[in-house]
This record gives sequence, structure tokens and C-alpha cells, in this order.
Amino acid sequence: MKPEEKHRREKKQRRKMFQAAMKKELREHRSSFIVFSILRVLVMVTLVRQVFLRNYEGVFFCALSILLLYVPSWIQVKLRIELPPALEVTILCFIFAAEILGEVDAFYVRVPNWDTMLHTLNGFLAAAVGFSTVILLNDDERLTFHLSPLFLALVAFCFSMTIGVLWEFFEFSMDYFLHTDMQKDTVIHAIYSVALDPTSSNKVVSVPNIQDVMIHGQSLGVGGYLDIGIIDTMKDLFVNFIGAVVFSVTGFFYAKSKGRRKTPAQGFVPSKKTKATDYLHQAWEEAREQDPHLSQERPPEC
Repeated sequence: MKPEEKHRREKKQRRKMFQAAMKKELREHRSSFIVFSILRVLVMVTLVRQVFLRNYEGVFFCALSILLLYVPSWIQVKLRIELPPALEVTILCFIFAAEILGEVDAFYVRVPNWDTMLHTLNGFLAAAVGFSTVILLNDDERLTFHLSPLFLALVAFCFSMTIGVLWEFFEFSMDYFLHTDMQKDTVIHAIYSVALDPTSSNKVVSVPNIQDVMIHGQSLGVGGYLDIGIIDTMKDLFVNFIGAVVFSVTGFFYAKSKGRRKTPAQGFVPSKKTKATDYLHQAWEEAREQDPHLSQERPPEC
């Protein structure tokens, strides 16, 4: 067999090996697999419905959701880490709540504080990611360094807030350049602005008790003045702050007790994984049984 052909066959088998390892990974935790299966069925039903409604934007969000549901398993196999079932289930539910319920079923508009709830959860999860990243790096013999629990909590908090700010940058950019409305407007009944000061002396001019606004002689019909996103942005950052603080505090006690003390953070901190490597090697051995021309050595990575 020519080297080029052998290389192509091995590359193809590596892809199959990775897919087989992901299937085994999906079934490792019963709870997360049940949630994954239910959500995938719901997304597929929603996808079919959006096709019949010719809502191609909804079709896109459904397709995106299907891909995102596989991300936790992909991470575990590719990065050789173990996501606790609580973290994996939370991520899966967050994806469904944000993309399918939020975007396709318009819960962001129909359900009060839906966006607020997700931003709070996002702050918690982002802090968990930042905290876990440092923990995993610290467990690597090549990068071992000793950090205080307070520093770990601070890193988790700062990481979460950075993700929150970057997301608000993204929302603003989409609204500004593509004329979307990711930064939802808020109806307010008073304006306080120095821009209305005719003397240009930096005095605040108030316009209270706004009951209606007319544009080109027509009422907007919203019962007040439309704020153009700043309140939504600041509220999102504030609840992100709350989520980040909650995890950072619990993460501090988790790190201080070196994992012995039970805190909410315990169910959201990944650990080094060996089963992922076992899954890959098992899949490789199965592939070699079907194709004896493959390399005799098991690949360390996909």
C-alpha cells in the first residue's frame, strides 16, 4: 500500500475512532445521557416544525443547537477531562434554553426576566470555567504552581466578568452594524440628560412623567420612552456579577478544603480523565481489526 493511501486511510479511521469515542462518552453518565437524548429529540421536532413554517432563521438555530449539544462530549474526549454530570446537564439545558426556547420560541420577549436568568447562570458557569482552567493547569506536572484559594476565586470572578463584557460587546456590535436588537429596549418614564441643556453648561435637564412618545406624528404606543439598550446591558452585567460572585465564594471554600468540603462548586469542577483515552484506544483496536493495514501503534491523539 502506498504511503499516501495509508495516510488517508489512517486519517479516516482516526475520525471514525473519535466519533466512536464520543458515542461511548455520551453514555458514560446516565443522567446527562438522558437529558442529552430528550433535548436532542425536542430540537429535532422543533427543526421539523421550523422547516414547515419556512422559518429558516429558526432552522439555523436548531442546527446550531444540535451541534452545541455535542460540545461537552467533544471537550471531554478531545481534552481528556471529566465534566461532572451536574456541570454537563447544566450546559445542555443552558444551550436549549438560550437557543431553542430563547431564540426560536421567543422566550426572551414572551417570558419576563428570561434573559436575566440566563445571564445569571452564564456568570456562574463562566466563573466555573475560569476556576477549572487554573485547577487543571495546576494538576499538570509540566505547569505545576501553587496558588492560594483567594487567588483562584479572584481568577474565576475576573474570567466570568470578562466573558460577560465581551458578550455585551458582541451584542452592541450586532445591533450597531447589522441592525438587530440583541440589547433589548426598556420602557422608561423619565430622562435626565445634559444634552438637553440649552446653556451647554453641563447641567442635568430632567423630563419626568413621560407617558408617550410620537414619531412623525404617530404614537409609539409603548406607554413611555424607549431606552436603547443601556439598561439591558447594565442589568446583564450586574446579574453576571452575581453569578460570578456566587461561584467564586463557593470555589474559594472548595479550594481551601482541597475538595474535601462539599460546596456547590464541587459539582462544577472538571477533573483529569483517563477513560477518554481508553475509549480512543478501544476504538482504534476495533478499527485495526477491520483494517489490518493500519499502523500497529496506537495514536496518542486523534
